[in-house]
Amino acid sequence: MSAMRVIHEMRPVGRLASGAEEWACPSCGRRVALGPPGPGLKVLEPGDESAVHIGLTDPAPPGGSTAERYGLGPIQEIPRPPSLPMLPVEAPAESPETAARDRQWLAEIGIDWGDDAAA
Repeated sequence: MSAMRVIHEMRPVGRLASGAEEWACPSCGRRVALGPPGPGLKVLEPGDESAVHIGLTDPAPPGGSTAERYGLGPIQEIPRPPSLPMLPVEAPAESPETAARDRQWLAEIGIDWGDDAAA
């Protein structure tokens, strides 16, 4: 079974004092800032966080769906396949020096690995 998601269109509405572009969703009121002083996105108003938002500089024609125009169609959750059982794996041979170094390090950070006492 798949869950349908609503697609909202965000549009540029101005520029903030920081130089970042402000984008808003007229459907749910989501507002974000893009850009300066650094790259990234800052959410100013969350709006509908369950909706998928796409940014548009050119609105859809009347009667047309922007999502369909860009080939998005309805957004669906794709189920993950069940995980496969783990296969037994042979541990690589470990030299006594490496084992002693590893156990010493574990003891130094407070982990008791069986026969050596933790620090």
